[in-house]
This record gives sequence, structure tokens and C-alpha cells, in this order.
Amino acid sequence: MQGQMWSYILKRILLMIPTLLGVLTLTFAVVQFVPGGPVEQMMLELKGKGDAGVSGAESSGGGSTYRGRQGIDAERLAEVKALYGFDKPPLERYFMMLKRFAQFDLGQSYYQHQSVWQLVVSKLPVSISIGLWTFFLTYLVSIPLGIAKAVRDGSRFDAVTSTMILVGYAIPGFVLGVLLLVIFGGGSFLQIFPLRGLTSDNWNDLSLMGKVMDYLWHLVLPITASVLGSFAVVTMLTKNSFLEEIRKQYVLTARAKGLTEKQVLWKHVFRNALLPLVTGFPAAFIGAFFTGSLLIETLFSLDGLGLLSYESVMRRDYPVVFGTLYLFTLIGLFTKLISDLCYVYVDPRIQFGAGGGS
Repeated sequence: MQGQMWSYILKRILLMIPTLLGVLTLTFAVVQFVPGGPVEQMMLELKGKGDAGVSGAESSGGGSTYRGRQGIDAERLAEVKALYGFDKPPLERYFMMLKRFAQFDLGQSYYQHQSVWQLVVSKLPVSISIGLWTFFLTYLVSIPLGIAKAVRDGSRFDAVTSTMILVGYAIPGFVLGVLLLVIFGGGSFLQIFPLRGLTSDNWNDLSLMGKVMDYLWHLVLPITASVLGSFAVVTMLTKNSFLEEIRKQYVLTARAKGLTEKQVLWKHVFRNALLPLVTGFPAAFIGAFFTGSLLIETLFSLDGLGLLSYESVMRRDYPVVFGTLYLFTLIGLFTKLISDLCYVYVDPRIQFGAGGGS
């Protein structure tokens, strides 16, 4: 069993390489045809036009003809291309990028004068705050609620809670965020919660308990907007999983032996019913850090990874685009592997083999 596990892990890690290369290669190829690259933007800035003329670009960041180059001497143009590395052929730049990534060197941002690693680390506190609270609140509420709905299937409680969570699921998080700001953020009604950020301006002057309360107070609106739509999926998955187990033969046998409903539920049904949820924990936990809502971050002025990714795409900050893409893809692949390993761990019937553990 131990040998099969390590063989499976090695096989999965080797399969990650072509997947990662495919993602990077496709993105790199697309970028070559995207108009308004960093060279174009720098040319426009040198002519005093700033970013306003980017939409009029005719070619990609590494192409040979730019409308923004008109009026710029060839020497200055060559300097700008060398600055961003576009003086080299695309194929050479591609292999240089792969070499850096193999050494976990994500490069330097074109515009923020920091390494991509530094940028990601600087944005992580916001993304971790939003992600962790969203993850824990979703599962802490949804799993007990799903179990209660399964036990009371068809009751008025089941119908009312289903209606409530489906309504919450139907409301986009951004729309809910706007509504919360209007009602509770001083928009038109009450000014109870702060409008932006995760801390107040006087954060450094607060006591330890004051800092904790200030931080939690700032989280109320963005977390509410982020978490409400997540309840429906996890709750209904929990309910359906428990219902499926409750209707199986071994539950009827346990009841026939005289076990109480509580003993049947917690000793027999609980472990098997939670298998789909437990195996999804690693992906949900890691994903909570890196899949923050761009709209939520923008609405509540939260400078996290979502906003960083969006701004890097809009500004054609290619080192940040490719660096974060590489990092997030790698994390996603390893998270999927961990999820599969968790499935085998919690369900001994699954074996590592030609098709096992996947």
C-alpha cells in the first residue's frame, strides 16, 4: 500500500508538468496578440498621452508596429524594448520565462518596482482574512444546517430554509454588497459599519482588544456579501449526501438492531455522508486564499490578490500575470492531489492502483 501510494504521487506530479506547460504556453501565445502591451504604454507616456491611448493600439506588446511609436526616435524605442525584454524573439523570451519559473523566480513587476513574490505576499493578508472567514463560516453553518435538513426532509423547516438559502444564492455577492453598504454603511439609511478597508485610520493607537474589534467590525459587510451565496451549495450537498446514506440498507439494519436515531446518525451515517465534503476541504481551504471576489474587493476597497490580478491584466504587467498564473496553477494541481489522497485516507475501500485514488 505504501509503495502504491508513493508511485501514485510520483505519477501525478509528473503529469502536472505537461498541464502546467500547457497553461503557460497557451497564455504566452495569446499575450503575443493582445494590443496595448507595456512597450506601447511606455511610448504613449513618453508622448504625454498616458494610458488614454492604449485602446487605439494596433498590435501586441512584442509586435513590430505601434501607433504609439509615432514621433519616438528609434534609439529611445530600442531602450524601452530592452527594458521590458521585448528586444528578444518571442521563443527566447518563452524559454527564459520557463527557466525562471523552474527556479521559482517569478520575475519583477514592470510598474510596481517589486518582485512578483513581494507583491503576492503583500496582498495575502487581505485575501487570507476574507478567504479564511468565508471558508470557516460557510462550513460551520452549512454542515449542521444540511444535517438538520436531511433529518427533517420534507418538513416546513426544510422548505423554509431551502427557500432562504436559494434566495441568498440567487443574489450576486456584488449586488448584496451594494445593498449592505446602502443600508448599513451610511449610504441612505444607517451608518453602522465602515465603508472600506480592514482597519481604521487610528489602528495603531488602539489597544489589542480594540484592534481585534476594529478588524472584526470591518469584516462584517464584506464577509456577509461573500459568504451568503456559498451556503446553498455546501448545505444542499450535505443534505443530499446524508439522505443518500440514510436510505441505505446498513442504516435499516442498524435500526433493526435497536439503535437510536442519534446513534445511527452519528456512528454510522456521519462518516460516510461527509466523504464528499471532507475530500473537498483542501481545495476549498486553499482556494479561499486565492479566489477572492474582485468585485467584493473593489466595492469594499480591499487590496487583495483578486484586485492585483485584475490590475496586472489591465496594465499589461506581464511578469505579474504570468507569475501569479504559474503560482496559482501549481497550487491548484497540488491541491487536487491532496484532495485525492484525503479521499483514500477517509475511505479505506479506495485503493491506489491503475484507476484508484482519482
